[in-house]
Amino acid sequence: MNLRSYTLVTAGYWVFTLTDGALRMLVLLHFHDLGYSAVNIAFLFLAYEFMGIVTNLLGGWVGSRRGLNITLIAGLITQIVALSTLTLFNDSWPQWFAVIFVMAVQALSGVAKDLTKMSSKSAVKAVAGDGGLFRLVAILTGSKNALKGVGFFLGAALLSWVGYDGALWMMAGALGITVVALVGLLREDIGKAKRKAPLRSLLSKSTEINRLSAARFFLFGSRDVWFVVALPVFLAEQLDWAHEAVGAFLAIWVIGYGIVQSSAPGLLTRRGVVIDEVAATRRWGCVLAIVSAVLAIGVSIDLGTTSVVIVGLVIFGIVFALNSALHSFLVLAYSQDDAISMDVGFYYSANAAGRLVGTLLSGLLYLAGGLSIALWGSAIFVGITWLLTLRLPPIPQSNGISLSTVKVSE
Repeated sequence: MNLRSYTLVTAGYWVFTLTDGALRMLVLLHFHDLGYSAVNIAFLFLAYEFMGIVTNLLGGWVGSRRGLNITLIAGLITQIVALSTLTLFNDSWPQWFAVIFVMAVQALSGVAKDLTKMSSKSAVKAVAGDGGLFRLVAILTGSKNALKGVGFFLGAALLSWVGYDGALWMMAGALGITVVALVGLLREDIGKAKRKAPLRSLLSKSTEINRLSAARFFLFGSRDVWFVVALPVFLAEQLDWAHEAVGAFLAIWVIGYGIVQSSAPGLLTRRGVVIDEVAATRRWGCVLAIVSAVLAIGVSIDLGTTSVVIVGLVIFGIVFALNSALHSFLVLAYSQDDAISMDVGFYYSANAAGRLVGTLLSGLLYLAGGLSIALWGSAIFVGITWLLTLRLPPIPQSNGISLSTVKVSE
């Protein structure tokens, strides 16, 4: 294992993850303060999520041709450009122009996120070797969600402490230092394939991957229907929470979600006895559907709304994390060795598409009926996810892979 390269790649991914989480919270709270509606705020993130679809499809293909160190640095530089460009925003601009401007810049940030994410996760496989791969991937992905949660709090705190422009310049500066360090120290040509894969292979997938990707679409759509816009606007608008409180709650939720997700293989193997992973996916999908419906009912009948939202979403996060880990395991189990990067890219493209739809619905449903309607939308998406898992085939025994040996996350 090349420990030096792994450390550099992981450090770069960590810095980016902090700024990515902070940027989302910064933009959401700043434009809410300016009086933008929930729908307008949702539109600000649509291009970000859309570019995730495109970048995940093409990123692995480009990385295999040019080298993953190139795409990693390109992702960091793209984020610097996005952050710097957002400082040009003027509060006096017409709202329609401001929305278009921020959407365009967020599209750049979406490209940056998925270039960095794809490069980091693929580079770990390239530098780790077979023996320590899953352990090192667990470190990278387990820390990713925790750091993103810290980023949520950081974005809200920076908005209160140094203002919108000051926060953007501070984050751009941190990324600039990271890029200089990687250019100077990461000299290895990582992940450049000897055999060039044709572009048409990106969309040629097995039935198993197609069905799992469809389930992933609705799974992550179910989360973002309430998480992206509806919940933070509800906390700030209806419960009158301060910026720091909103950021802290979302941060704690994401950090806890990351901890459960990274621990899922151990939690699901029943004292080391390997379970039927496909059956577990169906079972936990059903549990998540029940939790989602109960949460929506509790908020709809105003049964101690604050307590229901906080406790209910904590339970949702735990069960959702187990579902996400099972899905992420299955994509590896179903993928063929000679096409794993393309299959995983397609799968995460479906993930990004679900987040895109969930983001749009988060604003639309909140505007239509508040948080309760957004939670009902989430429950419907989870129900569809569960139905799709009923059609998942058994894992091919020839793959020789089991959940007890794999730790993966979003």
